[in-house]
Amino acid sequence: MTTPQDLFLVSVDVPGERPVEQGDLSLALAGAELIDLLGIRAVTLDGDRVVPGPPLATGDRLLDEAAAALVRERPYETVADWLWRRGEGLAVVYYDALDADGQLTGKQHRWLPRRSGSGEPADSPARRHAADRWWSHEPVLADLASTLGIQGERPAEAAEPGDEAVGTVLVAVGDAVTELEAVRERRRIESVAFDNIWRAP
Repeated sequence: MTTPQDLFLVSVDVPGERPVEQGDLSLALAGAELIDLLGIRAVTLDGDRVVPGPPLATGDRLLDEAAAALVRERPYETVADWLWRRGEGLAVVYYDALDADGQLTGKQHRWLPRRSGSGEPADSPARRHAADRWWSHEPVLADLASTLGIQGERPAEAAEPGDEAVGTVLVAVGDAVTELEAVRERRRIESVAFDNIWRAP
């Protein structure tokens, strides 16, 4: 199992402060992909620029797709650009992949269309792997989940990841999710203001 797969399963299995937004999860999944690609040295970071290494097979279809999507021309793209570009609709992509593999069943995610009655993690080796990683307080998964408002019975302060590049990605994910929430809030305010104009005498 990969970090993005584990993160998706945790997002539907562990209660959070609020329901996880599709856009937030998509950004976090893109960050999780990048962290896994860093782990196998398919990419490195030069500052905040994503520098691709030689093409290689990761053993996971979605990670292979992520690696194939890397910008391979200088000046390369920033981590933030990667998150927004790769993250577009990525939560649904992972939903479809896990559902097709029989990893999801039962309760439906609120933002996903009902397909075959699936939605929450099945009792499967993949779910148990994600749960083991979650309850062992693995720092990267904990940080990504925390960005999505998923805390569970966590320690007050999770351990920091030891890798500087991974830390750069985690900060970028947090910034992107905060930016997306600001956009949502601005749209809510504009919508309320528009409604008030129409309701004014």
